Amino acid sequence: MRFIQIEEYDHHTMQLARPIYDRMKRVLLAAGRTIHPKYLERIKQMNISTLIVEDAESHGITMEELLDMPTWMDAIEVVQKAYELAKQNKQLNVFDLQVAINKIIFEVTRRKTIFLIPSSSVTEELKPYAHAVNVTLLALQTSKQLGYTNSQQRDLAMGTMLHDIGKMRTNDISLHPEQGFQLIRKNREISLLSAHVAFQHHEHFDGTGLPRKLSGADILEFPQICAVSDFYEHLTSNGEALPHLALEMIMAKNSLDYNPKVVQAFIDSVPSYIPGTKVRLSSGEEAIVIRIENNLHRPVVRIKNTGAEVDLSENVSILISEILQ
Repeated sequence: MRFIQIEEYDHHTMQLARPIYDRMKRVLLAAGRTIHPKYLERIKQMNISTLIVEDAESHGITMEELLDMPTWMDAIEVVQKAYELAKQNKQLNVFDLQVAINKIIFEVTRRKTIFLIPSSSVTEELKPYAHAVNVTLLALQTSKQLGYTNSQQRDLAMGTMLHDIGKMRTNDISLHPEQGFQLIRKNREISLLSAHVAFQHHEHFDGTGLPRKLSGADILEFPQICAVSDFYEHLTSNGEALPHLALEMIMAKNSLDYNPKVVQAFIDSVPSYIPGTKVRLSSGEEAIVIRIENNLHRPVVRIKNTGAEVDLSENVSILISEILQ
């Protein structure tokens, strides 16, 4: 299986590897089906731009590190409910959030790494909530590298799930962090640390952020993890950058926007090349990434012409020189 942009879909050679959901989170098209051109146009109108497919090129790629769709969609639904309650000035569904967070922590803990289902694979109405879930997945993956306890992971995840909830109270980018903080801190079941994720996730390490222009050690680690995860998720899900380039862009902001400790933990937690990525090697051969084994940034690839598998972590002289479409 592999991710493709919807424009790349070919109903003669590809079938869905994961279902497509509508805005009500109902299965629109099930896995294992091909997409009729008429339905493909409808999906495009829903602003879904990423599909997960099976084809001959991606045969045998399992992506076991990919969170299963039902768990992902359930978490999206819980976040959506929280944001809607905030908009109505009602008490948040804290218990449901805690249940969803515990499930996600379990899924992240049992995997070597986590591959994101892009938020561009759901309808426009669900994208903000899918983004929040994906940021949480990335933050939890980073927290493993930092050695966080289960209690710390729960507080971090609550903050990342709700980091943009202030947008339910204002459209002003400069005001939503404090709005989110005030909203979350009213809930006694939620740690004040979680509320500070919303408050500080737009602060920059060099003091140029907002809303209070905090810098250095004045910015808590939780919101810095959220900030890096937020930036990466936006870049990759919106198609602005492939994962390896998104990681480079994060490294370029080291000590400027982000705490070096957090940047290093993030880089050590997130793979540069997702299985299903077609590449050209420095040897000139075309290949496809099939799995992550020994090194997050040096995957195992399958050579297109021969079918041979090459573990780049054991073949240090072979580099990925180009990403192919």
